[in-house]
Amino acid sequence: QVQLVESGGGLVQAGGSLRLSCAASGSGFSIVSMAWYRQAPGKQRELVAVITSGGSTNYADSVKGRFTISRDGGKNTVYLQMNSLKPEDTGVHYCKVTYSGRGTIDNYWGQGTQVTVSS
Repeated sequence: QVQLVESGGGLVQAGGSLRLSCAASGSGFSIVSMAWYRQAPGKQRELVAVITSGGSTNYADSVKGRFTISRDGGKNTVYLQMNSLKPEDTGVHYCKVTYSGRGTIDNYWGQGTQVTVSS
């Protein structure tokens, strides 16, 4: 059974930094990509950043230059370093891991971690 364990959220002042972590376990299939999404109150969940198994990354325009996604392949862990945080970065941040195996693609989500940025 796939498990995603997230950590690192919290309350920070604008301009501060946080680092989120998401550790994946329980699957023998290959990880295709790992990503972070966020959902602000009353808004739809949106992609923040994604990293592929090959190391390619992509970011939402709103976080480019401030956030960095990285991965420790040996530990199946993905990180999101968030710098120069703004109040609009507030929301529940979710990790998503995409696996490929036996001809199928499966997505798994973490439980979410709250990030609150005060002005």
